Amino acid sequence: MEKSKYFERELGYIKSDRIRNNAKVMIEKLPDYFFEIAAASTGKYHPRYAQGEGGLLRHTKAAVRLAKELLANPIFSEKYTSDEQDIMIMALILHDGLKLGKERSRYTKFDHPLLMAEFIMENKNELDFSEEELKLLTSVIKTHMGPWTKDYEGKEVLSAPKTKYENFVHMCDYLASRKCLIFEFTDNNEVIG
Repeated sequence: MEKSKYFERELGYIKSDRIRNNAKVMIEKLPDYFFEIAAASTGKYHPRYAQGEGGLLRHTKAAVRLAKELLANPIFSEKYTSDEQDIMIMALILHDGLKLGKERSRYTKFDHPLLMAEFIMENKNELDFSEEELKLLTSVIKTHMGPWTKDYEGKEVLSAPKTKYENFVHMCDYLASRKCLIFEFTDNNEVIG
């Protein structure tokens, strides 16, 4: 399976060939389950389109589409360079890439943002990124859960967003998980519209 084919449209939103190629490298390393599972094991925190087979893929595509639409508005886009926009789109493609961990667990791993950021750093030698770009990419992934930073036992595990980049990525992920915002998809999981 050529995994980056699943994100052909979303990769097209990335203007830089270099950043797009980096995104492809990491997409190819995602576990197969990413393309098969629902966005959440219970369905409690995501809309209907993100449930069932391929739900996580659809949730991810919705988050990326929200970023694209927001960044088409100068009120948002003027706050970021073109490369920063591309890195945030790449981050949204990858943010839930290890939702069930490296080895597929039964339930969502609460620390999945940290696992994905670590996974990127483990593969950094295959990427054409500066240290500053890697820091931006991993920081927005680590903080994409927003204010939900405590695990099921009440232990502080994640950091909340602080920068404009972290807030933007969290906002796109958060909006893609709202049940009142409905996206329609084609039979091959492409956002309609």
